[in-house]
Amino acid sequence: METQYYKDNLKADILSGLVVFLVALPLCLGIALASNAPIISGIISGIIAGLVVSLLSGSMLSVSGPAAGLTVIVASAIAKLGSFQTFLTAVFLSGVIQIILGLCRAGTLSAFFPNSVVRGMLAAIGITIILKQIPHGLGRDTDYEGDLNFWNVTDHENTLTELALAFKSISPTACLITVAGIFTLIYWPNLQKKMKALEFLPAALIVVILGVVINELMGAVAPSMMLMSDHLVSVPPIEGLSFFVQEFSLPGWSLLTNKDVLVVAVTIAIVGSIETLLCIEATDKLDPEGRISNTNRELLAQGTGNILCGLVGGLPMTSVIVRSSANVYSGAKTRMSCFFHGLFLFVCVWLLTPWLNRIPLATLAAILCVVGYKLTSPAIIQKVYSSGREQFIPFFVTVGTVILTDLLKGVLVGLVVAFILLIKTSIYGAVVVVREGKDHFIQFTKDVTFSNKAYLRDVLKTIPKDSKVYFDGTRAMFINYDIYEMINEFKERGVELGIEVEMIEMKGKNYRWVTRKGERVNAELS
Repeated sequence: METQYYKDNLKADILSGLVVFLVALPLCLGIALASNAPIISGIISGIIAGLVVSLLSGSMLSVSGPAAGLTVIVASAIAKLGSFQTFLTAVFLSGVIQIILGLCRAGTLSAFFPNSVVRGMLAAIGITIILKQIPHGLGRDTDYEGDLNFWNVTDHENTLTELALAFKSISPTACLITVAGIFTLIYWPNLQKKMKALEFLPAALIVVILGVVINELMGAVAPSMMLMSDHLVSVPPIEGLSFFVQEFSLPGWSLLTNKDVLVVAVTIAIVGSIETLLCIEATDKLDPEGRISNTNRELLAQGTGNILCGLVGGLPMTSVIVRSSANVYSGAKTRMSCFFHGLFLFVCVWLLTPWLNRIPLATLAAILCVVGYKLTSPAIIQKVYSSGREQFIPFFVTVGTVILTDLLKGVLVGLVVAFILLIKTSIYGAVVVVREGKDHFIQFTKDVTFSNKAYLRDVLKTIPKDSKVYFDGTRAMFINYDIYEMINEFKERGVELGIEVEMIEMKGKNYRWVTRKGERVNAELS
C-alpha cells in the first residue's frame, strides 16, 4: 500500500524535487562561503541530506541541508579549532549526540512549542525571505544566499540598510528578471489548467529558463546591461566524480577527546536539534494532508547525516524551513521529493555546472519572494489576530524578534511571552469570584494549582466578617493540595470571624497520589 502511494505521487515529487534543487543550490554555496568553509562542503551536505537523510527522515515533506542558523557557530568553530579537518570531528560527534537524543525520545519536546510561536516563526521567516531577496531582485548581491540574520557581520550592514543601498544601485536587467519571474509564478498555474501539455513543467523551472534567456538576450542586444558572474549562481568547476573524492576531508581523530572539540560538538547538536524540531513542527503546519512527523526518528536521521558529513567533509545540517516550505508549495507529496532534490544536486553539479552558472540570482529571488509571501500572507496574519490575544501577542512578538535577531532568539522570546500569558491566564482564569452583599461565590473553573495560591489568598483576605463563602468545585477537574490546605485554614479562621463556609462538590475533588509503596493517598477537606 505504501509503495503504491509513493508510485502514485512520483510525478509530483520529481517536479517539486527539481524546484527545491534550484532553491537549495545557491543556499548550499552561500552558506559554505558564509561559514568560511570549503565551498564544496555545502554541496556535500546538501547531497547527503537528499540521498540519505530523506530516506531515514520522520517527516514526509521536510528538507534538510546546511543551515544558515549555524553559519556563525561554524565560522567561529573553524577559527577556534584551527582547521576544517578538526571541525569535522566535532560534526561527527554532534551526529552521535543527536542519535543519542533520538534514542532518548528528546524529539517529543517539539510538542511543547505553542502554535502561536510556530506560526510566528513561519511568518517571520516569510517576511525575512522577502526583505533579504529584494536586494538580489534589484541586482545587489553582496549578501550570501540563505542569509536570514538582521545584522550582517561581514559588511556591518543590516537588512534595512541593505535595502536602502539596493534601491540606490538598481540593475534594470535584474529588476526585469525578478518581475517577469514573479508574474510567471503567479499566472503559470492558470495557464497549466488551460493547456494540459504544460502540467509537467513546474513554474520555477520556467522562471529559471526565462531568467537565463533574458540575461543572454541582454548580452546580445546591450552587453553593458548583462548580469555578470558576480550576479549569477557560482558553482565551482567539477571534473568528474574524482573531484568529490579529492575534496573529501576526513576528521582529525587524534583530537576526538579534545575539550574544545567536544564543546563545539555539543553546541552544534543542541542548536541543530532545536532548529530541526522547530522546522518539523512548522512543516507539519504547512502539510496539506495534516500528517504528523516522527520527531524522534528525525533526530536519528539528522544524527546519521551529520556523522556522514563529518566523515566526508560536509557542513553540519538541520531541517531547513526555507527549503521545506518551497517543497510544500511546489506540490510535494512524499519524502521522495527531498530525495530527488539530492539526486538533482548530485547529477547537475557533476554534469551541468556551466549551465547552472548562467542562472541569475534575481531569478531565485523571484522564486523565494513568492515562497515568502505564502508563508506570511495577510490572510494568515488576520486569522491569528482574530484568535485572541493569547495567540496574537506571542505571534507578533515572535515575528518581530526573529526579524530583528535570528530564528532561535526569536522563538525563545516568543516562548517566554507565551509562557507568561499562560501563567497569567492560569492564575486569573481558574478562579472566578462573584460578590452579592455578604455572599461570596468562589468558583474553580478548571485545574487549580499552586500557581493560583497568591490570587486566592488575596481574594480571601478581602472577605469581611459575618460573610458567607461558597467554594464551588463543580467545573474543576483537578484541585491542588495546597489549595485544599488554604481553604481549610480559611475555614478555621472563619469560625472566629463569623464567616460561614459552604462547599459545593469539593469533597469529590480529592488530591490523589501514589506513594513509593504503591499506596493511594487522598487529601480530604476537613
